[in-house]
Amino acid sequence: QVQLVESGGGLVQAGGSLKLSCVVSRRTISDYTMGWFRQAPGKERNLVAEINRLSGRTYYADSVKGRFTISKDNAKNTMFLQMNSLKPEDTAVYFCAADRDGLRWDYWGQGTQVTVSS
Repeated sequence: QVQLVESGGGLVQAGGSLKLSCVVSRRTISDYTMGWFRQAPGKERNLVAEINRLSGRTYYADSVKGRFTISKDNAKNTMFLQMNSLKPEDTAVYFCAADRDGLRWDYWGQGTQVTVSS
């Protein structure tokens, strides 16, 4: 069973930056397509960014393109989300997830809160 643990959330002013981390345990991160999701209060959980396990290609939601960067360090079994130029609308709980076969997101972390003040 894969375990995912996020960290790095917090309170930041608009225009600031945060870097989230997701440590993968019990399996090798390179075996999975990895993604970051976020969920604001009363809203659905949405995909923010993704990095494909085979091609290494990345995907970003339109709302974060040019501001967020997804990356991973296979040696450390860790995925990152660098978030710059943060806006109040980026406020949400951020979750990391792992997909082993391209069919569904199989494993989830517990989430980390990001709050951006105006």
